[in-house]
This record gives sequence, structure tokens and C-alpha cells, in this order.
Amino acid sequence: MDRSPFYASFHRGLADAPLAGLPVLTKSLLMQNYDSVATDSRVRLGEIEAWIAARRGGRYLGRYRVTATAGSSGLKGIFVSGPEEWLTVLASYARASQWAGTAAGLFRRTRIAVVSSRNPAHQSAVVGQTLQSLWVPTLRLDAAQPMTEIVDALNEFQPDSLIAYASMAPLLGEEQIAGRLRIRPGAVQCSSEVLTREARERTERAFGVPVREVYAATETAGIASQCERGSFHLYEDLVIPEVVDVANRPVPRGEFGDKLLVTVLFSRTLPLIRYEMTDRVRLIDGTCDCGRPFGLLGAVEGRSDDALEFSSPAGGNVRLHPLALHEAMEGVPVRAWQIVGERAQLRVLLAGASAGLRDDAVRKRLVEAVVSRGGSPPVIQVERVDDIARTAAGKAPLIRRER
Repeated sequence: MDRSPFYASFHRGLADAPLAGLPVLTKSLLMQNYDSVATDSRVRLGEIEAWIAARRGGRYLGRYRVTATAGSSGLKGIFVSGPEEWLTVLASYARASQWAGTAAGLFRRTRIAVVSSRNPAHQSAVVGQTLQSLWVPTLRLDAAQPMTEIVDALNEFQPDSLIAYASMAPLLGEEQIAGRLRIRPGAVQCSSEVLTREARERTERAFGVPVREVYAATETAGIASQCERGSFHLYEDLVIPEVVDVANRPVPRGEFGDKLLVTVLFSRTLPLIRYEMTDRVRLIDGTCDCGRPFGLLGAVEGRSDDALEFSSPAGGNVRLHPLALHEAMEGVPVRAWQIVGERAQLRVLLAGASAGLRDDAVRKRLVEAVVSRGGSPPVIQVERVDDIARTAAGKAPLIRRER
């Protein structure tokens, strides 16, 4: 890493070490050493932050696409991509669309609607701006917009492909079933949030096509996506994933890790080598009969940052991961839900709940989920709300921890 002063020091004496022998790069470490991590000496974090705040658009230094994370984990990440790097970012998403059955080309004009974030620094917004062309007409809608506006825009646009946050897809499905939304997409893709089984089934019933998931991040672009057979293939030619525990030790295939370390093979301006993401994922053995050579991702459970901790009757704490709460809420007759972990209680927000749904039935499900994992039942407060509030990026996470 001759062009990165940070890595010259960080990896000193490790030129012949295997990947697993290199130190882990956290987001905090990256942001603290940003200017020296970059391989272009002109790249300066302070300038980029001012550039984002001014919403200048276009390219930083006339060259770099800039994307930023929302900072929901408490620390915002900012990433820059040169022209070749950005083409690879676009190619990773084009691959996901092709596997989902909607590939654009000279002889196939594809209308794409993206319901996510229109924040100019959000990756989906920057990708949408780049893709807009005669051959790929792209409608970008903000998930935080009123649903009536989203529905009207989609009805007018009539997309061939619909891409949405996982929390938005079933809500759009409800609008379709009610007859207010009248579109016939050939493919539906979900990303950015955990897609529960119940949400997938609701969305597929509404649109009559399989829902394909895309696992991606601002730091990496596409990491994995589903093929036409439903298998979740890793993009091993773009990203090297390592599933590890809290001490950065590899976990066996088939088990969830506490973190995911990624090495982004195409990232040259801001190299990411064993970069730490707090996503809990599970890799599995096996192959898919679609013939693709890539390894398989078993599941994405959510971020370890979203895990909730409660005291155990036997002493100590039990760590309750998001999947346990997802399973407890599966099948609850509501339009949308969110669980907020607070210091002394769980707050359960229910939107569009069935008239016959009792609060104590919801509490019982959650108590059983906690007790079955060795925890003491917390105080559970159930609230009926009109809608689940969305973040500045337009997301509505199923599990939210008050920090």
C-alpha cells in the first residue's frame, strides 16, 4: 500500500501474512485516519463533508462519486469512488437486476422505480442519478413521502422493475391489493433492511412475482443477491466476506457470526481491507443448480448493534438478537410494526393492527421469545400508531434501540 500512508503503517511487516492475519479496520478507525487511508492525497474528509452539506451534487474534485451512511450506529461513514470503481458499483446492482429477471440493454428498455432515499449522498440516490437514461428510465421516490404521492407516481410511471426497502414492499403490496396501486412489475427487489418471511409472502401475493433480495452496503455495493432459483449467491469476485465472532475469530459455516469483515476487491481510492460491519450473517455450504460458481449466503439476521440485552434470573445478561423478535412478530395481523428497545422496557409500535388483535397477545409472544432464550421478561408497552416513523434515509427498521 505505497499510496496509502495509513496502510503502510497499519500493515507494516505483514506483506506476506494471509488475509486472516491482517488487523481489522473499524469504521471509527477509518474515519479518524480518513485522509491518510485515501490513496489520492487530494482527498480530504473536511472538504468532502462541506461538499455534502452544500448538496453540490456531481462529482467531488470533478472525479469522485460520494456516498455516505446514515450514521444510525452512531458514526457516519463517507466513501468515495473513482470512475472505474463506480462502474463496478453499478455492475454489482446490474447483476442483481439481471438475476432477478430484469436486465436492461440496447434491445430491452427497462423502466425502474426505486422507493428508498433521495438524500443526495445516499448510495441508492447516487446510483439512480447515474442510471437515468433513455434505455433505463428511472423513477426515484423517497420512502418518507406520503403513500398517496408514492402510489400516484408509480401508477403514472408503470415500472417494469420495482426496487424498495424491505419495510416498504409489503406496504406497497397492500396498496396494490386495495386497488389504489395498479402496476405490473416483472420483478420486485428488496434491500437495506431485514425482509421477514411474512413480509415476503405478502408482497409476492400482491404483485404475483417472486421477491428477490439484494444484500448490499454503502461501503461495498452488492455483497450477495438471489438468483432465479431463490439461492443467495455471494459476489465473491467483488467482495471477500469473513464471518467472525466478537473477537474476530472465524465461525463455522452454518452459524451466525457477530460481525462481518469485508475486503472490497475493487476499492482503490479508499481501500477497505478486513473492514468491520456489524451485520450478523450466516454462510452455508452447497451449490445451486443454476450453475453459478459463487458461494451461498444462508441468511442476514440484522446488525449486532440492534441486539437487546436483558438480565437473566440466573444472573448476568442474555443477549437477544433481532431474529428472535422477528420470529415472535411473524404473523401478527398488522400493516407494520417496530420494536424499540429502551433501558427499562420494550416499546412495541403497531400500525394498522387488526381490530381483533389484543395487546396482551402481542406481549405474550415477546415474553415467550425472551424466556425461551433464558431471559427475564421485560416490561412491554404496546402502542397503536398511524404509521411507523422513518429515518432521514427513509428506512423503518423493525428493531430500534434507543442509544
